[in-house]
Amino acid sequence: MIQTQNVTLQYGSKKLFENVSLKFNPGNCYGLIGANGTGKSTFIKILSGENNEYTGDISVSSGARLAVLKQDHYAYDEYEVLETVIAGNKKLLDIKHEKDAIYEKPDFNDEDGIRAGELESMFEELGGYEAESEAAVLLDGLGVESEKHSKKMKDLQEAEKVKVLLAQSLFGNPDVLLLDEPTNGLDIKAIMWLENFLLNFKNTVIVVSHDRHFLNKVCTHIADIDFGKIQLFVGNYDFWFHSSQLALKLIKDKNKRNEEKAQELKDFIARFSANASKSKQATSRKRELEKLTFEDIKPSSRKYPYVDIKSDREAGNDVLEVEKLSKTVNGELLLNNVSFQVNKGDKIAVLADDERRVTALYEILSENEKADSGKIKWGVTITKSYLPADNTKFFESVNLDLVDWLRQYSKDQDEKFIRGFLGRMLFAGEDALKKVNVLSGGERVRMMLSKLMLSGANFLIVNNPTHHLDLESISSVNDGLINFKGTLLFSSHDHEFLQTVANKIISLDENGLQLFDMTYDEYLDQVFNNS
Repeated sequence: MIQTQNVTLQYGSKKLFENVSLKFNPGNCYGLIGANGTGKSTFIKILSGENNEYTGDISVSSGARLAVLKQDHYAYDEYEVLETVIAGNKKLLDIKHEKDAIYEKPDFNDEDGIRAGELESMFEELGGYEAESEAAVLLDGLGVESEKHSKKMKDLQEAEKVKVLLAQSLFGNPDVLLLDEPTNGLDIKAIMWLENFLLNFKNTVIVVSHDRHFLNKVCTHIADIDFGKIQLFVGNYDFWFHSSQLALKLIKDKNKRNEEKAQELKDFIARFSANASKSKQATSRKRELEKLTFEDIKPSSRKYPYVDIKSDREAGNDVLEVEKLSKTVNGELLLNNVSFQVNKGDKIAVLADDERRVTALYEILSENEKADSGKIKWGVTITKSYLPADNTKFFESVNLDLVDWLRQYSKDQDEKFIRGFLGRMLFAGEDALKKVNVLSGGERVRMMLSKLMLSGANFLIVNNPTHHLDLESISSVNDGLINFKGTLLFSSHDHEFLQTVANKIISLDENGLQLFDMTYDEYLDQVFNNS
């Protein structure tokens, strides 16, 4: 168990946390959520001991070992991969190093023998003789091939380093596991493996993630950072989201009696608790859910951008035909004889073993690049708009404020209209006069989404629109694309996004293209369960 008592953290006049007192118990997985800037990663650093600027107390059960997902991909460059994983249990690795050093001494004496015997006992007690095999199992599960286990970390690709550091945090059955964005950089198969690992993990997990499907799959509780406090909710992310939104709706409804408002929320809680029987720790959580009252659910202070994408004209039946498209970049064949057809109203998720393939396809379709060979035929009624994964060129050398930047893409040039539009995208008041070249990654994406909405296009090409966004913005973009009446090609790493938006899947690899007329979950079931 890990516990906080009156934890307060203040930077200048701003209090990030105030008097936070919580218990995180074994057997539970806590999803730590909050809007950007509320301190999710900071709280993880407080719990791990990396940040000691707070007041209050952090206590961990006596003898408990705490493991943290490391973010520095270069810290272990001179370590072998297996040793890097084992370094997740520092005490075990220190014992191993001391033991090995004693055995390598040329003048080994009786005192060395006694110490070596002590170290051997400690090494065995900590599972040292099974350490390499356990580390190998973790690496294999995450998709790091066995031939790379003896390589040095500096010889691995970035995506492989991410997996090794994740295996390091999972190694040795830690009592408390702290994971900050563990799915970042993982492929689909590795994420599925991690979900299953955490579902079977017996100890305490606290995780920060922007992947709603992941939070729904693994979390038994949600720890919500809001108003400088952290409130624990039993249930997964969907339960927290829907109950807090319902509470807000009911509180705003002044025309009903309090009892009627409360009953609607109670009915929702009852429906959820009835479905909780399939999840981990089901019985105890079901009891907690049944005890919830209207007063236990507080409306969130979150603000959601308003993403509403409308086309200026309806598309005809002829939309897009791609025939035998090929493209080589820097001597590498990224698109190999690619052919497909897009029909009116299709919303197709494009997946690839290498994201450069997706970008190459989108750049060609948006006419920023030319194919080496092949044909593209657009319907005469089609108007298209493109949201690229890399939006740097739209902002880097521009010295405009937000109003003037967005005005470039708007048919209505009136400042009141532009400011109103920016306000709906959470750029209200003085924020609308910020220079675009100082925007954060998430703010840039919101501006690009504004540009997309103002285009009035009936065919959208959208490359990873959720990158840099917080959960609130991701949900808004998700809903916006679900409600979009036109045709869509898109890519994303967000499982929920892919499942709820796409009606077809395109898979790109070195051999070309495969089209799957099915949802994302059906695609995963076919590809991974039937392989």
